[in-house]
Amino acid sequence: MSEVVIKVENLSKRYQLGSINTGILLQDVNRWWMRVTKKGQSIIVDETEEEEEKQALKDRDFWALKDINFEVKKGEVLGIIGKNGAGKSTLLKILSRITLPTAGQIKVKGHIASLLEVGTGFHPDLTGKENIFLNGAILGMTKREIKSKLDEIIAFSGVERYIETPVKRYSSGMYVRLAFAVAAHLDPEILIIDEALSVGDIEFQRKCMKKMSQIAREGKTVLFVSHSMETIKNLCTHAILLDLGKIYLKGTAKEVLKTYEDITFYKGKPEVFWYNQAQAPGNKVVRLMAVRALNQAHQVTNTLLDNEDIYIEIDFCAEAEGVCLTSSIQLFNQQGIFVLSSGNWPSTTANIDPFSGSKFGKGTYRSRVKIPAYFLNEGYYIVNVVFLQNSTVYVADTGEAVSFTVEDSGDMRKEFKESFEGVIRPKLEWNTCPLVLKNA
Repeated sequence: MSEVVIKVENLSKRYQLGSINTGILLQDVNRWWMRVTKKGQSIIVDETEEEEEKQALKDRDFWALKDINFEVKKGEVLGIIGKNGAGKSTLLKILSRITLPTAGQIKVKGHIASLLEVGTGFHPDLTGKENIFLNGAILGMTKREIKSKLDEIIAFSGVERYIETPVKRYSSGMYVRLAFAVAAHLDPEILIIDEALSVGDIEFQRKCMKKMSQIAREGKTVLFVSHSMETIKNLCTHAILLDLGKIYLKGTAKEVLKTYEDITFYKGKPEVFWYNQAQAPGNKVVRLMAVRALNQAHQVTNTLLDNEDIYIEIDFCAEAEGVCLTSSIQLFNQQGIFVLSSGNWPSTTANIDPFSGSKFGKGTYRSRVKIPAYFLNEGYYIVNVVFLQNSTVYVADTGEAVSFTVEDSGDMRKEFKESFEGVIRPKLEWNTCPLVLKNA
């Protein structure tokens, strides 16, 4: 059984808005002195006035965290998710010993390295190289350790060309590259990261994820806060969902993410239509009258099976005579990933522009596209409709009004299905034959 390296018991953090107990000594002393000097001005304190003041202070109580309990095991990569204001950053600050809890306790085994804010501890007038030594010392590294890893840190950061340049001339992305490179090479038993990677570019984010995965494989522990559901899904083994300072759910990353998406995202309807043509999305060229999701029996439904064909149906009105139009759908999943786009292109020949579209007379039309069975994976999908004319886009945006959910039909065993993640899960044609190897 894996060793528990972090144990949080009945943890609570209260802020009294406009009063003491901020957790930061200087602010607390200043506010205490203001209160003492103010009271000192009055010789007689009315009891009613004192009670009203106490009640006013109580009303200003804000519990950033309330009765938090969880354990983190060695080598676990824990994602902490939730809406803004849920208490994620407060929790990490307490774990990093930046601020103190109001109640409860935390038991930690091992050294913690934290990356909570971009470039914390950097001096703007020092060069990147000098800041590596400064930041490394702040994080607890000896000068010898920093020297031995200096080349590796610089190479990982990708700012070799600017390493002798003062960091005040760095972009925010270069800042976070250097800051993460130092923290990641600290060799901590526990690494805490708060959304810092969102500043870096895609290439660097992948590099960081690979490094954090490597840290976890080495038996170290990672706590990671992010609003990127894909990052949490790809990186974390377990997750905690915070809501209004309390733990709403804890479990595997997949289970927690599904719950978070279900309670966070607006679920649209499988069909939307506009009775009033003048109010329908579009313009003087084309107007969208209706969009609907259909099952294999051509019935409108928001729940579709993966082993059946899915149809997206569009009703539209050509507003002018002889207009060449192409109707197109765009499909997004719940994480906002662009899954696919498909247009009703005409049969192309050497003399026909594939974007020119089909010619329509003035009137109302219905267009239907089939998504074959076993193409989409389980999940929630949003439909957007776009019309094109000679590569000119006439947007008819339905937002998240039209959506549907693909559910597993039960054809695939649960334990086998776990190996087939991703947005799409098509049944493709495979061919396997014996391979005869010639003697070398």
